[in-house]
Parts: sequence; structure tokens; C-alpha cells
Amino acid sequence: MEKSNYYVKVGTGEVLPDKTMSEWEFEIQATPEQASMLEEALRDADKESWENFFQAHIPIKEYSSFHQIDDYDHNLKHAYEAIHALGTKETKEHIESMGILDE
Repeated sequence: MEKSNYYVKVGTGEVLPDKTMSEWEFEIQATPEQASMLEEALRDADKESWENFFQAHIPIKEYSSFHQIDDYDHNLKHAYEAIHALGTKETKEHIESMGILDE
């Protein structure tokens, strides 16, 4: 299947087919299936973020017992790896400069 340009907003988990629809952070070239898989990876990271938020408000729970933080980090790194793999030259350079893939 032919690849098209998509525009990624990591914070909201959106993968947009039109760069004029909203502000975006990264440009990628992907098939519709790849774009859908990336959107799912971003949703997984967002889900973990919300779980961390609610866990943080339980005063008797120790910080070290928040296994969701590791899950969130893993899911977010996975999303950035996918953005990097599908990204344009500029996108790849930007993600590499962030150092997130080195961890």
C-alpha cells in the first residue's frame, strides 16, 4: 500500500492526514495501517499517563510501587521509535536530538 504524509501530535495522541487540521509536532510517511498503529501506541501511553495521575493521589501508596510509570515510559518510547521509523528526515533528526531512543 502507498504511503502518505501524516502529522503527529504526541500530547493528544493524534495522527492527522492533513497538516492544516491542527498544530502538529512531527511529520511521518506511513500507510493508513501504520498510522493507525501509531495512534494506538500513543493512546496506550496516554492511558498509562492517566493511571499514573490517579495513583499519585493515593497518599498511602509508595512511589516505588508505581509500576505504571515503567509501563508509561515503555509505551511512550515505543511511540517515539515508531515516529522515528516512519518520520521524514527532519523528524528523525529531531527525535535523535531528544535522546529518547538512547535510553
